[in-house]
Amino acid sequence: MTQTLRTQGLSKHFGDFKANSDITLTFAPGARQALIGPNGAGKTTFINLLTGAHVPTAGDVFLGDECITALAEHQRVKRGVTRTFQITTLFPGLTVLESVVLAINERTASARTWRKTVASCRAEIDEAMEILRGLRLELEADTETRALAYGKQRVVEIALALATRPSILLLDEPAAGIPAAESAELFSVLAALPRDVTVLFIEHDMDLVFRFAERITVLVGGSVLVEGTPAEIARDARVREVYLGEAAHG
Repeated sequence: MTQTLRTQGLSKHFGDFKANSDITLTFAPGARQALIGPNGAGKTTFINLLTGAHVPTAGDVFLGDECITALAEHQRVKRGVTRTFQITTLFPGLTVLESVVLAINERTASARTWRKTVASCRAEIDEAMEILRGLRLELEADTETRALAYGKQRVVEIALALATRPSILLLDEPAAGIPAAESAELFSVLAALPRDVTVLFIEHDMDLVFRFAERITVLVGGSVLVEGTPAEIARDARVREVYLGEAAHG
């Protein structure tokens, strides 16, 4: 069973600017949780604190009973905390299968075996193909990643993340730049991920959020405004005021 990810009083200040302030949250094992809020709400900063990309000004991050605040990014990945980014970064000259095999080899330390070719990695190829089938990418296995539509490239990035065998998957705007039809397909793939993976995602498309999230956390000004089920968030007058106010002044 995946471990519970939680924060206690997590804060990040850049000089006088308080990007995150006193965030205390718990993400249940297997959760499908969205992190939303207006521009500048501190969503990406919060993800960066969870992954170790930023050092908090105050507060802690816990994975199960272990405090992981002092751990570097790569150490958190080893413990199952993996993230994707707003902008896709792939190996453009490698095929989809080669890319995922390389990520598996990195996890298993096989990448340090210099004489080992991708074609010789039978166990890794089998594991990679299982990941690709789960993400409906098996037909693109032999396609170079640069030849894929952008939406498919985002799914490949998720495949690379899954190759690390995460228990916590953090997605920073996975549908950014993807046409509506492709973004719905992407989120249907995410919804079908195994329940031993906790998924926390940042998303601006409220239709996608309300279709696929089971819980929603709303950040405003670097702090938690409210958290609840999609139905509870939809009824909350404070949330409507934040988004209607942003629309009125946008």
